[in-house]
Amino acid sequence: MVKRIGGFRRKTRHKLAKNYREKGKLSLVKYFQQFKTGDKVCLVAEPSKHNGMYHPRFHGRVGTVDGKKGNCYEVQIRDGNMRKSLIVHPIHLKRL
Repeated sequence: MVKRIGGFRRKTRHKLAKNYREKGKLSLVKYFQQFKTGDKVCLVAEPSKHNGMYHPRFHGRVGTVDGKKGNCYEVQIRDGNMRKSLIVHPIHLKRL
């Protein structure tokens, strides 16, 4: 068998790139934002913070907050006909 080449952020040069106006320090308001169960959120990755990031194939998807696990939130999304549960840090979430 051939070994799979590449990791978690493979082929994400443009998807996980920041605009030049957004570079610099992280926003603490986004870092500590709170969500309630049932809130609609959009998955928008913050590329400078790796922990709590979902897989890049879900970038731009809309989901609902299902609960909280530690500092992160459990987000339910639909992938085709399947419902998937992601554990995402609030810095990667945007309220709708």
